[in-house]
Amino acid sequence: MKILMIEDNQSVAEMMGMFFQKENWEVVNAYDGEEGLAQFKADPEGFDIITLDLNLPKMDGMQVAKEIRQLSQSVPLIMLTARDTESDQVLGLELGADDYVTKPFSPMTLVARIKALHRRAEVSETQSPATESADADYDVETKHFKLSTKTREAFLDDVPIEGLTPKEFDLLHTLAGNPKQVFSREQLLQLIWDYEYYGDERTVDAHIKKLRQKIEKVGPQIIQTVWGVGYKFDDSGLDV
Repeated sequence: MKILMIEDNQSVAEMMGMFFQKENWEVVNAYDGEEGLAQFKADPEGFDIITLDLNLPKMDGMQVAKEIRQLSQSVPLIMLTARDTESDQVLGLELGADDYVTKPFSPMTLVARIKALHRRAEVSETQSPATESADADYDVETKHFKLSTKTREAFLDDVPIEGLTPKEFDLLHTLAGNPKQVFSREQLLQLIWDYEYYGDERTVDAHIKKLRQKIEKVGPQIIQTVWGVGYKFDDSGLDV
């Protein structure tokens, strides 16, 4: 695995480099936002994971994340932040981060998060061949909605829902694959992120918000909130 670590604290970068080496991972270090973005632009397909500090010189981590996501919707991105406010964390997730880790953190925690994201990315790749028959079977198909894990495509009334990140697609697949079943945030964290988030449910809410925005570009909302419980997929209201 090849990691791009955008981190201005050289001590943190060197420490994590030792842990990455133990895993036989290659790491490319960048010590400010402009350098990190330039490293990614030079080889957008060359990195398996990006870890991104928010408090960076020359270019803020939020702006770096935004520009990375304009270049790639699929590269897994973990934000490292000393900011422990809800607004900062949610904004980071809304800009396209798959996960965030609050400083100070255990190196093994970051390694575990990286492994979990990489497993998910590998599953997505095996389900997304470069070429696929136009009439491929759909894993989920209702009167108004259909989804294929083979092509990683989803359609609402035959209009494609564009720009879904891997996590957004997995959320939509999980919910749509079980119509009207209510999933708690804790269940979604375990199913989609593949590990415990220690009770932090803002990750789910931020990804649901972005997913809804992309759905609403093509039609009525099909992800419903069940207050006090969680979320469900329900497209029956489209018949009205």
